Amino acid sequence: MSDLTPVAVNPAALPAPSGYSHGTLSGNTLHLGGQTALDADMRIVGGGIVEQFRQAFSNVLTTLAEAGGEPGDLVSITIYLTDIPDYQAHGREIGRVWRELAGPTYPAMAGIGTTALWQPEALIEIVGVAVIPDERLVRPGA
Repeated sequence: MSDLTPVAVNPAALPAPSGYSHGTLSGNTLHLGGQTALDADMRIVGGGIVEQFRQAFSNVLTTLAEAGGEPGDLVSITIYLTDIPDYQAHGREIGRVWRELAGPTYPAMAGIGTTALWQPEALIEIVGVAVIPDERLVRPGA
């Protein structure tokens, strides 16, 4: 049986978290904390929803990889949006970015509209859950 004790997953490649974790691993299940389009300099990338999707989803995938996960291990993604029509208008481009970064498989997904996110300039925040097979699982600190 896998160790179910929750352990933080905080990749060095992402800004150091304060008061949260980028991910929490329990057993083979990785709960991916909300990722906005923050770059390494702690700034939200510019250029609109497609570029922010690329950065936010890349941040999610960085945390996933830190625990040995791959995009195909994602079982659920929730996308919070400050402007649903803008996201819908760029759906084809966002789909291309998804396929470029994660391939053709999509997990269960939800898109939820919200009035604001933590950083005022953020247009998108992505959270998720992944189940990583034993043979690839990397437990931080182990």
